[in-house]
Amino acid sequence: MPRRSQSVNQDLYTRGGIITERDPDFCIVRLRMPAGMITPAQMKGLGEIAARHGIESLHLTTRQTMELPHVDPSILEELVDDLEANGTPLGAEREEIVNVTSCLGNRHCKFGIIDSVGLAEEIDKKFFGKELPVKVRIAISACPNGCESERLNEIGITGIQKPIRDPGLCTGCGTCTYYCREKAIDVQDGLVVVTTAKCMECGFCILPCPFHIIQGAPPEYRITVGGHRGRHPLIGRHLVDVKLPEDVIRVVDKIVYWIYRQASTGSLLPEQLEELDFEKFKKEINSIVQ
Repeated sequence: MPRRSQSVNQDLYTRGGIITERDPDFCIVRLRMPAGMITPAQMKGLGEIAARHGIESLHLTTRQTMELPHVDPSILEELVDDLEANGTPLGAEREEIVNVTSCLGNRHCKFGIIDSVGLAEEIDKKFFGKELPVKVRIAISACPNGCESERLNEIGITGIQKPIRDPGLCTGCGTCTYYCREKAIDVQDGLVVVTTAKCMECGFCILPCPFHIIQGAPPEYRITVGGHRGRHPLIGRHLVDVKLPEDVIRVVDKIVYWIYRQASTGSLLPEQLEELDFEKFKKEINSIVQ
């Protein structure tokens, strides 16, 4: 791509979503795409925008967004305006809340317990791009299958559902034992025995019950904090289980405020949890939501 004569808008480089390439004369433009959802019209628009600006390829990222690589910085202002008009605006990259990711949830997936897409969109509206001392990734999985690796994010949200059994009605047929991936269910002397410590509350044993004796408690949301992917992966710590999407928003708000007030720059959030007295924060959160 030939260099252009226009001057470069340096102010755009202060915004997240623009990343200097290995060749410092070019940059990568990362988009905002909550839950990885995009309409056919927006997809077509991205292709047209890329072609119009001489961008030869688009990159699909692991965090459900797109990047435009090898962009001439002198076209950034016009490019960003076009992306905004297309409904696929500039994303985030620095010490801020970046693209919120989600599986397809119970809108489409047979295993989905919660509407993860709708929740991701609400979280994006309230928190995306908020400046913090550290980068914060938020991911949502609609069930403990963890397709979004949500527990490997600074804030993870997992849909869970407790199975409810009526021992007096259960025939002990054992169908549920074949669907329990944790081997938490067994049939002993014609009776179903559940090892609660093994149960992940995934709800997989509920629908297959041929007599509809196993029922599901109302879906809940398990929130974890301090996960990380990268070169030293860490599973986030369990913070709290809540019952409603509004409770999730309220807890995430408190987590973000806690990070904003207490965390420091220069190290990842998981590396700071002991210093930030996570266990004390956990007790405070649980006292509020219970």
